[in-house]
Parts: sequence; structure tokens; C-alpha cells
Amino acid sequence: MVICIGITWKACTEDNAPLPTPYIRAVEQGGGVEVVLLTPAPGVHPERVLDEIHGLLLPGGVDVHPRHYGQDPHPLLGQVDEERDALELSLIQEALRRDLPILAICRGIQVLNVAAGGTLFQDLSLAGVDAARHRTTEPEWGIAHQLSIREGSLLQAIVGVREMGVNTFHHQAVDRVARGFVVTAQSEDGVVEAIESTKHRFVLGVQWHPERMVDHHPLQRKLFEAFLSAARAS
Repeated sequence: MVICIGITWKACTEDNAPLPTPYIRAVEQGGGVEVVLLTPAPGVHPERVLDEIHGLLLPGGVDVHPRHYGQDPHPLLGQVDEERDALELSLIQEALRRDLPILAICRGIQVLNVAAGGTLFQDLSLAGVDAARHRTTEPEWGIAHQLSIREGSLLQAIVGVREMGVNTFHHQAVDRVARGFVVTAQSEDGVVEAIESTKHRFVLGVQWHPERMVDHHPLQRKLFEAFLSAARAS
């Protein structure tokens, strides 16, 4: 059986538009997997899209528009993509209804939290955090900081440890966690680094970029292996 994973992405309107290659490669290394890019398009119905996939991967990207969580734009808000917001919010809500496996990365954890009813810090400085500590550059797979993982969580069961080093490339973060979700990892300065659903088989969001670390840190590969295992069982 070929497992099909849908990866949301921005609209590709130009021939040279970049593809989410690190995510595709990390998923395909699981074997027997087909990847489908889900991009904004007129008349997209989440029911039809999700009929064709076994798991939904939400990758990194630009900021989620704050109107989706009841806030006005702050001066520190970055670029937004409302077409992608609309696509991902509708897909997430339907995927949650169906109990479809979801792995959400960086922007992904943020839009997942918003889709489920939570809010975000529009910039880490608004949480009293030094934003520069969460925007590393080179190498992209290098460890920027440590995080602590909640005992008994899905994340802890996957990676098998209570502390782990991760990379970091973000300026926003989860603020109020959506109902039905719990925080299962935090950085040393208190930033939410992982959330997961208490109501679904496999719905996990992480703030770092494991797809950039899989070739250098074996624990990061376990996230994709667990996601694909859940997709095979769906």
C-alpha cells in the first residue's frame, strides 16, 4: 500500500517557485510514500482533498494573519499569506474532525493552534523573550537550544528522552493553547516548543525544524517515522 502525505505550500505561480524539498525528502525517506503538494486554489474543498491522503504535514512559512485569532496586526508582524491561511485552516479543521494524522512544523504548529481555537504571540518580544535566541542561521541542522519534554506525552514516547537539542527559525510562538491540546515541550526560556492533541490518535506540532536535522540527528527522524506509521494505520 502506498501512503499519500499531503504537504501544504504557498501557491506556485512562477516556473521557478521553490518547492518544500526538505519536507518532501524527510517524508519520502520513510519508504513507500507518495507526496502531494496542497496549494491554494479557487474552489478547494477540504473534504475532497483529504479523501486522497493518509496524513497532513503543515510546514514552515510566513506569519498567520492575527485576525484569525481575534487580534489586530502588531507593527512586529511579518509577511502573511491569507490564501495559505484559508487553505490550511479549513484543511486542519476537517482533518481534526476525521482524526487524520497531522504533523505540524514551525508555522505549522502556529496555524494548528489557531485552527483549533488558540492564539499566538505576534513576536517573541511580546512574550518577554529575546527573539534573537530563536533565529539561528548556520548550519541549519545545528542545535540552537535545549528543550524539556513532558513525561508521558506522545512526543516523549516518540523520541524516548526528556531533554533534546533543536534548531530554531521563528519569531512567533504559541500563546494561549487551544482547548483539547496540551504543551508537551518548552525551551529553556519558556517558549512553547510542542503541542499535541489529547483527543486524537496523532496530532503533533513542533516549533523547530526536524526536516533540516534528520541527516545529523537520528532522534529527529523518529518524528517522521511515527507520523508515517500513524498514516499507515489511518
